[in-house]
Amino acid sequence: MRKLVKLLLAAAAIGFGFLAYVYLTLPNVAELGATNPPTTAFMELRADEARARNVPPRRVQRWVPYSRISSSLKRAVLVAEDGTFWEHDGIDVTQIKESIERDLQKRTFGRGGSTITQQLAKNLYLSPSKNPVRKLRELLIARRMEASLTKTRIFEIYLNVIEWGDGIYGADAAARAYFRKPASALNADESALLAACIINPRIMNPAHETPGLLRRQRLILGRMGVVTPPPDVAMPTDEPAKAEEPNGSP
Repeated sequence: MRKLVKLLLAAAAIGFGFLAYVYLTLPNVAELGATNPPTTAFMELRADEARARNVPPRRVQRWVPYSRISSSLKRAVLVAEDGTFWEHDGIDVTQIKESIERDLQKRTFGRGGSTITQQLAKNLYLSPSKNPVRKLRELLIARRMEASLTKTRIFEIYLNVIEWGDGIYGADAAARAYFRKPASALNADESALLAACIINPRIMNPAHETPGLLRRQRLILGRMGVVTPPPDVAMPTDEPAKAEEPNGSP
């Protein structure tokens, strides 16, 4: 019995030490309140993948303030990716529970249930790995973001860094690549089409419309009126370093 108690105490100590290590090594997300991220873990991953294929890394990105992104795109992205953005503190417990139930039924460990804040945490700091430790870090970073940043700032960063095609990052780069206009000029149809691609931007993009993509566009269009984007507020004016291909095409 004494041996069992010692084993349990040792296991608890190891578990506590591991959780402490995970927590203490989390990134400082507060600095995002005043500084735009110059790159993301996901961008660096894509660059490494390109170099492994002996292909020059491609990155087309142009940071734009939240106020210069179409309200239609903001609504469309909320519908497509996180309809409860206003209601959670970084983690949508209901969605996570439903995702876990689906995973147990399918005997897989999937991605579902991620909020925009969780997606941003993964995009900025983590890998696409689906292991539980990575997921734990994602949840903790998401909660830190919600505690340190406004909803508007979280959404602004997200719209400027997410992938929208091969080497295309952020709303303005996507708007110019696919519609030859700035993000501020996107209409409802174009916004819904872009939002429909986020789920798999390397396969789905507005340059190659498919029945499935158009079906997602229609669904998003039908719900854009029921969501409210975060309001425009003063944001940092500094722009991160960017690598652009002036004549890049989708």
